[in-house]
Amino acid sequence: MIRRPVFFANWKMNHGPTEARAYVAAFLRFFSPHDDRTVAMFPPALSLATVRDARADRTDVLLGVQNIHSEEKGAFTGESSAPMALDAGARLALIGHSERRHVFGETDTFLAKKCATAVRFGLTPVLCVGETLAQREAGETDDVVTKQLLAGTSALTSDVIADMIIAYEPVWAIGTGRNATPADATSTHAVLREALRGALGSGAERVPILYGGSVNRANASELLGAQGVDGLLVGGASLDPEGWAAICRT
Repeated sequence: MIRRPVFFANWKMNHGPTEARAYVAAFLRFFSPHDDRTVAMFPPALSLATVRDARADRTDVLLGVQNIHSEEKGAFTGESSAPMALDAGARLALIGHSERRHVFGETDTFLAKKCATAVRFGLTPVLCVGETLAQREAGETDDVVTKQLLAGTSALTSDVIADMIIAYEPVWAIGTGRNATPADATSTHAVLREALRGALGSGAERVPILYGGSVNRANASELLGAQGVDGLLVGGASLDPEGWAAICRT
């Protein structure tokens, strides 16, 4: 069960196994178990098993992977599958992060297959959506995020969609130090919630919608307090265990 508020740490390509082990030990000292929120870490694939073992009995901290392939297995050198991720301890999978879309060229169609594969093997998809600066300046934000949401969930039944997680991460705010204002987040989260209502009816309220994009210790509380923001997907600011623990206590 995903309890709100939700705090997800995406380490991206940082913290190999040795660093990851030390990180988890420090984080657990700074963050005691909380039963009123959901906390998860998304380490690099090579560090996932290390994080799982270092976490030990602190199963209040969930684990996820940053990426999966759309196929169960096969000749896809360098990729990881959903069954592998599950076997390694992951329960969540980021899908459609802006870097996967814009650096690696992943399409809405491919991401829809990934969502379906994640669900088929017992992983909860965390579908990321967001607009570029050019799209924002052209007034296309609402259309872009709605299209990405509907496309990404197109292969799923309504019951399955109700159990997934959505993350709004404006591309122009990721790693730039420039974050959306609480009003920006409120506006776009409302658009996403309405799109979910159109697909799910009352079940739409079950879906947490997170904000991600240059979240840090200083602005986390304000962003989390914005109407419609159910949690935070944090990148760079999650790499320091003490600072990440402080955000998770927000």
